[in-house]
Amino acid sequence: MTIDDPFKHPSLGSGVFYKDPRAALDWLEAAFGFERSMVVSDAEGKLIHAEMRFGDSYIIVDSEWSDYVASPVSILGKNTQSIYVRLKGGLDAHCEQARALDADIIQEPADQFYGERQYRARDPEGHVWTFTQTIRSVQREEAERLGGVQIEGWHR
Repeated sequence: MTIDDPFKHPSLGSGVFYKDPRAALDWLEAAFGFERSMVVSDAEGKLIHAEMRFGDSYIIVDSEWSDYVASPVSILGKNTQSIYVRLKGGLDAHCEQARALDADIIQEPADQFYGERQYRARDPEGHVWTFTQTIRSVQREEAERLGGVQIEGWHR
């Protein structure tokens, strides 16, 4: 039996954990352009679950609710994952908006040999975000030559 998803979730999303998830919601909205789609609070007003959308994708924003989930700020700034977000355009302006809101730009916007332009930013609690946009179509052979790599499979 198949049941319709009332939340219209895509097949894959990611959970991002914060010491201060309410501040994270505000910051992700202002700096990166995410949109709140659901915020659930308990009787005392504590955030217990939130979802944000970006294009056709979503992330869960949550607190450190268990001993096996943590914000990078709680584990000496280490990341065990990085979130990749594909933009349709405007990557440089997106970077400047994030910078204006105190994102730590750890990789400035740069063209990549495989046809993407990307930048990386660290949010206030230390999560690393990679934003990328396609700038040209590159064949596998050209990417291998330009990057000095061997590629198995190719998305284009």
